[in-house]
Amino acid sequence: MKHTLLEEIDRGSRTAQLKLNILKFYVDSGDNTLSELGKEMDLSIPTVTKLVGELIDEGYVIDFGKVETTGGRHPNIYGLNPDSGCFLGVDIKKFRVNLALINFKGEMIDSLLNVPFNYENTIESFDSLCKIIENYISSLTIPKLKILSSGINISGRINTQTGHSYSMYYFSEQPLTDIFHERLGIHVTIDNDSRAMAYGEFKKGVVKDEKNILFVNCSWGLGLGIITNGQLYYGKSGFSGEFGHLSVFDNDVICHCGKKGCLETQASGSYIHRRFIEKMNEGNSSILDNKKKKGEIIILEDILEAALQEDMLAIELIEEVGITLGKQIAGLINLFNPELVIIGGAVALTGDYLLLPIRSAVKKFSLNLVSKDTSLKLSKLGDIAGVMGACLLARSKMLGIIQ
Repeated sequence: MKHTLLEEIDRGSRTAQLKLNILKFYVDSGDNTLSELGKEMDLSIPTVTKLVGELIDEGYVIDFGKVETTGGRHPNIYGLNPDSGCFLGVDIKKFRVNLALINFKGEMIDSLLNVPFNYENTIESFDSLCKIIENYISSLTIPKLKILSSGINISGRINTQTGHSYSMYYFSEQPLTDIFHERLGIHVTIDNDSRAMAYGEFKKGVVKDEKNILFVNCSWGLGLGIITNGQLYYGKSGFSGEFGHLSVFDNDVICHCGKKGCLETQASGSYIHRRFIEKMNEGNSSILDNKKKKGEIIILEDILEAALQEDMLAIELIEEVGITLGKQIAGLINLFNPELVIIGGAVALTGDYLLLPIRSAVKKFSLNLVSKDTSLKLSKLGDIAGVMGACLLARSKMLGIIQ
């Protein structure tokens, strides 16, 4: 959005704050009439008319014309002007990056998915990521100035308030958001990838009217996005949702967090990948045998695709993870009593191969009185949940919907 409105808000302008509240209303409720807007905001029709008129002049709101009614006068419908600005989203995976652009109304207008990338905690990896983002921005037909903000998803512990990432790319005390801004030349916010996926699903995915939601991100790692009463839950420092680092097992596998026994070591895509390679080396057959014989690298996505082609070794490992994961999700249900648990992430793209064993374990290990009101569903957005969430979070943070 044009920064003049934000600057007016910073100066304490009540009119500017009311305008921002109107924009928030249109984000949450969609296009509407002035009378409905006035009721929701407890403002008179003349005041609402004046404020919306100014927002139209400033380019944020558009008059969509008359709405059809059964009788009487036909009121005009107003809503966000989709052309008043765009928001960029970047979702970092283990071996690839997804990028997308939404307009001011929250509609995806461009995307570039599955860009090859090696996600490592190194300066070289960071430089490579910045180059991918720069190339994407350069390829767009819209001018760079139209990008009002960008959201970048990063795994691990993120303090979105200060702009620090403590798990990846923590090279100095300078906020990572400032480093991105200096490199890319646009406003940048960062957030945890699982939380962004939860937000994307909440706004544009499988969520209907539910307000208390858990999003389980089973990808290379294992994360959790938490929504309570319709709001993202961050915790004190933004570190909530470290589901994968519950100490569950008595094993000698060192998790990437440096500890042993984490849930992630036996219930994640990295576990599926590790055990799949071990079992192949032990002589178990797979449709990926030829790839192995040629000396080609087998990545997680190869294994998940093999499962969809009914490879029994891949299916067995996914089902094993589903049972393990379902037992721990049962504990989350007992703890949070959510309306909805969404299973997402790369491994969830295998559908019922993961979902059915999770359902079975949840039914077995959760308290019936608690779990009977909880729905369990697969992500609707699938692989674009993260990048859509990144775009929407960039908009919501710019508008102050999320602090």
